[in-house]
Amino acid sequence: PTRHSIDWKRPAFYDEDRLHAELERVYDICHGCRRCVSLCHAFPTLFDLIDESETMEVDGVDKADYMKVVDHCYLCDLCYMTKCPYVPPHEWNVDFPHLMLRAKAVKHKKGGAYIKGGIKEARNSLRDKALTSTDMVGRLAGIPVVAETVNALNKSGLARKALHKTVGIHADAALPEFHSRGLRQRIAAKAKAAAKTNTASERAPEPAGPTKGRVALFATCYCNRNLPQVGEDLIAVLEHNGIAVTLPEEERCCGMPKLELGDLDAVERAMRVNVPRLARLAADGWDLLAPIPSCVLMFKQELPLLFPDDEEVKAVQQAFFDPFDYLMARHKAGKLKTDFRASLGKVAYHAPCHQRVQNIGLKTRDILALVPDTTIEVIERCSGHDGTYAVKSECHDISARLCRPVVDKVQAAAADHYISDCPMAAAHIQRGLGGESRDASRAESPYTLLRRAYGI
Repeated sequence: PTRHSIDWKRPAFYDEDRLHAELERVYDICHGCRRCVSLCHAFPTLFDLIDESETMEVDGVDKADYMKVVDHCYLCDLCYMTKCPYVPPHEWNVDFPHLMLRAKAVKHKKGGAYIKGGIKEARNSLRDKALTSTDMVGRLAGIPVVAETVNALNKSGLARKALHKTVGIHADAALPEFHSRGLRQRIAAKAKAAAKTNTASERAPEPAGPTKGRVALFATCYCNRNLPQVGEDLIAVLEHNGIAVTLPEEERCCGMPKLELGDLDAVERAMRVNVPRLARLAADGWDLLAPIPSCVLMFKQELPLLFPDDEEVKAVQQAFFDPFDYLMARHKAGKLKTDFRASLGKVAYHAPCHQRVQNIGLKTRDILALVPDTTIEVIERCSGHDGTYAVKSECHDISARLCRPVVDKVQAAAADHYISDCPMAAAHIQRGLGGESRDASRAESPYTLLRRAYGI
């Protein structure tokens, strides 16, 4: 499909009458097709509104209810990339996710009050702003004493019930653990120790295919504050393959959470911090990677569509790789080590939406399949998590229902390991499997499995 850039700085982009007209046009096309009904809850919501209206057509739906559809779209892009027959260059020019983004942006411009509401709507607006402010939350929750307190409260049934009632964070949602010593701190300490003992690698980078052989890793909020071990595992794999790794001198959230909220001004503020630093690294001969698919997608697709004329954004886009796509490019050029010491057995692998829509193929599967005596069972279905959707009180049960087919496939696989490139999706699947008890099986990272297979 052809993806058009998003002209979000034009005043017409935020004109409600024009937005309603486009929503009505696209909703009517979706009503006549209905191929996407099983993808997420946005489409069943739309079709129920139509079927329960007096006319049983889009013209019978109150425009005040249009946002009910928008609120259930978490911009996974699967409808656009895998289902819709009317995407451009088709003359009907349907881009459902970007239309939902426009509606979210209009809602955000109006302070979250696109639909008039009371205390609940105001509460949810504040909650959504807090949930998507990952840098601020990470800094506060990363303070040593605060981190311990937050982690304890997140495991407390009483505290979780209170959050459910007062803040709108579901009591059963999987919440991440916070680490006071994040990935950036750990890597900085490691580099300092290596320099002190004179063990820092002086090996010249070896280009292979489209890769230059040295990586600047965008740590991401999640791997920096919540899962630093996953980032360390990826770095260990890269260094085992002779690839030098550095981190940008500074980074902000990639902007995906704010994009999903419709706060495009916040997306631009984050971009103005991240992109110049990453562009300088790319110009100096560093390949760019991020361990989270959503962050990779942000730099490879979303920012270039939001800022199509920005040369630095284009340079970052061209230098950015999904980690397993990167490793496969090295393997095809004969530069990936295959000196595996341990098999992985059977692995149930959930391919997350934001990786699938990058159109790179199943590179995670292909790399892990290189490990001897290892079989990979792929699950290509949305987990329903999104960054914040599964956490919200009003959405969690719907999200759990969307995840149920994935959980069923993991159970049916009876695998030795189950993984997802997206750690949030993995935690959501684990919760669906009842994985809160100490004896329950745990979701793992593909980087962790690959490191284990190498024996490093």
